[in-house]
Order: sequence, then C-alpha cells, then structure tokens
Amino acid sequence: MEHHPVRLHRNVTALRNRSDKGFTVLEMVFVVVIVLIMTTMAVPLITNVIATYRMRSAVASVTGIIQATRFQAISASAPYQIVFTKATSTFQIQSAPDSVSPYTNYCVPAATSCPVPLSNSGVPVTLGADTTLQFRPSGIVSAPVGSTTLTLTYGGKTETISVTSYGNIKVTP
Repeated sequence: MEHHPVRLHRNVTALRNRSDKGFTVLEMVFVVVIVLIMTTMAVPLITNVIATYRMRSAVASVTGIIQATRFQAISASAPYQIVFTKATSTFQIQSAPDSVSPYTNYCVPAATSCPVPLSNSGVPVTLGADTTLQFRPSGIVSAPVGSTTLTLTYGGKTETISVTSYGNIKVTP
C-alpha cells in the first residue's frame, strides 16, 4: 500500500487545524484567574457605590419631606411639624388647626403606614437624634425638640441636613 504524499500532507494539515481551534487547560486557568482577580477588585467598589446611592436616596427623601411640609404649612395657613424618631428611623407629620391647638398626626396620602420610614425604601438609615421641626404658616422653621440639624448614617457614611429658619436646606457629607 502506497501513501500518496499529497493525501498525507492534507491529513497532517487537517490535524493541525483541528487542534488549533481549541483552548489549552493552561489558557483557561489564566482566564479564570484574571476574572477572579477582577471580580475581587470590583465587589468593594460596587458595594461602596450602592451605599452612596442609598444614602443619597434617604437624604433626598428627608429633604423633600421637609420642603413639602413647609409648603403645606404655608398653603394651609396652619402650623405643621415633622417629628423624626431615632429609635425607629421614622418621621411623622403633624398638623394643628391654629397656633394654640395641639398637633395631631397627619398621614401622607401616598404613605403605606404612619409614621413613615426615613428613606421610603426600607433602607436601614439611622438618625442621629430625635428631632422635631415646626413650620409656622409664614414658613418660618423652628426646632422645639433637638436642633434644626439632622444627621443620617448608612453603611459608614454620614450626611448632615441643616435647615435654616427660612426653610433653606443644606446637606453636607
């Protein structure tokens, strides 16, 4: 039986091409190691970004409810107040028909419960101290309990919300 040199060359070339199409175990191990290293570096970064966004969400929720309550006091020409409770990380809006009547709870129409969680999203944000902000019908803000500064903490991040007597809000990290 005679081997034809052209046929033998084709068979060897076909074998080489077939083996060149796959990956070696060593190449696969290198790829897996690189992916693991990149994942290990990315997890803390992603966790930090998520914590930052959750904190921003809580701060936006609190500053929004402060502004909305102030505007409600102005538009209703009645005193309103927000009671922030540290132990439960919630707030309760209260209104009074006039300056001498006691405050009664006012539930936000869109809220699923009263008092309302600070962040409205179940994010465990903690409050620095119990604080009550009162809003006169003129829009003036005062704090009979605590100060006009609130401190929110989440995941090692702390933000301070300061409210001036004229209702201006400043947030500092």
